[in-house]
Amino acid sequence: MGLSKVSNIEALVKQIKEEMLPDIDPYSFVSASAYDTAWLAMVPADSDQTCPMFKECLEWVVNNQTKVGCWGECVDTIDTLSATLACVIAIHKWSIGANNIKRGLDFVQENAEKILKKTEDHFPRWFTIIFPGLIELARKVGIQLAFPSQLNAFLLDIFHKRQLLLDTEELIGNQYYPPLLSYLEALPPSYDVSERDITMNLNGDGSLFQSPAATASAFMATGNERSLSYLQTVVGRCGNGVPPTFPMDEELIRLCLVNQLQRLGLANHFTHEIEEILVQIYRNYKTLEWLDKASNNIVDVGIQLHKDSLAFRLLRMHGYNISPRHFCWFLNNQEVRAQIEENQGYFTISMLNVYRATDLMFPGENEVEEARSFSRKVLEKITLKDSSLASTGLNKMVEHELKFPWIARLDHLDHRAWIEDINNTNVLWVGKTSFHRYII
Repeated sequence: MGLSKVSNIEALVKQIKEEMLPDIDPYSFVSASAYDTAWLAMVPADSDQTCPMFKECLEWVVNNQTKVGCWGECVDTIDTLSATLACVIAIHKWSIGANNIKRGLDFVQENAEKILKKTEDHFPRWFTIIFPGLIELARKVGIQLAFPSQLNAFLLDIFHKRQLLLDTEELIGNQYYPPLLSYLEALPPSYDVSERDITMNLNGDGSLFQSPAATASAFMATGNERSLSYLQTVVGRCGNGVPPTFPMDEELIRLCLVNQLQRLGLANHFTHEIEEILVQIYRNYKTLEWLDKASNNIVDVGIQLHKDSLAFRLLRMHGYNISPRHFCWFLNNQEVRAQIEENQGYFTISMLNVYRATDLMFPGENEVEEARSFSRKVLEKITLKDSSLASTGLNKMVEHELKFPWIARLDHLDHRAWIEDINNTNVLWVGKTSFHRYII
C-alpha cells in the first residue's frame, strides 16, 4: 500500500475519532427507525390539532426519503414497505410534501409485487399484523393505493392471516412475543382495545412495551400524561429520528461498537478506544454481585443473554480473565431454556452470539461445551423450521457460522463478507417491525 493511501486512512481515522469518539453517545450509533419516527410525527399538538407535536420528527421523515422514494435501511425488504407507508401517511396527515407522497406511493406500488413475492408463503407475524393495518389506515385518510391486480391474491392472503391471528391470539398472551397490544398502532378499529387495556399495560416509564410507535398510538388514544412524558424523553434524547425501541442497554451498544470495528477489520485503528470500553465492561462484570438473571420478560432474557455472550467473547479475545458463568447462566434455569425453545425465532441473534462465544472455549470447560451444543441445536432447528428467516441475511450468517469453524476461517475474508453484507453492518438495533430484533 502506498504512503499516500496510508496517510489518507490515518487522516480519516483521526477525523472519525475527533468527531464521534471524544464523548461517545451510544445512541448516535443506532439507526433511526423510519416507521417509529413516522408515528411520532403523526401525534397532534395539544394546543393546535392541525400541527404536529413533534415537528422535528416530521422534518426527519420529509428529509430522509431515499432517492428511489422509499424510507428504511434496505430497499428490497418488507421492512421498507411498512416504513414507507407509515411515512407517507404521516406526511399526508399534515397536508405537506406532495412530491414526497407521490414518490413514496410510486415506490410501494411499483415494488410491492417483487418484494412480497420474494417473501412468498412465509410472511413473518409482525408483517402480517402491521402491513394490513397500514393499508387500512392509508385508505381511511384518503390515500389512493393502486396495487397491481396480480397482487390481489397476495393481499387477500395477508389480510386473511391477520384475521386468523386476531381471532386466535390474546391481546396480552404468553404464547407469542411481542403480544398483539405492542402493535396497537396497526390493530384495526374492529379489534376493540379499551383505554383500560392500554393504561393497565403501560410500563413504569409510560411506554407501551418500550415501542415509540405503539406509545404514540397509546397517547393519541388515551392522552395519558406518562406516555407523553415518555415520547418527549425519546425525542429529547435521540434527536429527530427515534430508535425502534427505547430505552436501550447502552453498555450493549458499546459492546456492539467494538464488535463492529473488529468484524470490519478496523480494530487496529481504534485500539485505545476499544480498550477503554472493555476495561469498563470488565470492571462492571467483576464488581457486580452474581445474581440470578432469570426474568419473566422474554425481551430482558434475550438482551441479557446476547450481552453476556458478546461480552464474554470480546473480553476473552482481548486476554481478560472472564468466567463462562457470565453467559452460561441460562443452562441451569429451566424456565429460561423453555422460553428459548418456545420462541426460537425471537432468540436467533442471542443463540448465534452464544454459539460464537463458545469458540473461545478452554479445555475442561464443560458448561461452555453444553452451551455450544444447546445453541447449535436451536440454530439448526431455526434454519430448518423458521421459513421467515429464509429470505434474510441472518439465515446466511447462521449457516456460515454452523458450517465453517471459526478457527479455520481467514480474518480478511470474514471482514470482506461483513462489509459486503450491508443489511447487517448498517443496522445496530432492530425493532419489532423487522425479522431480527436485537443488535447483531
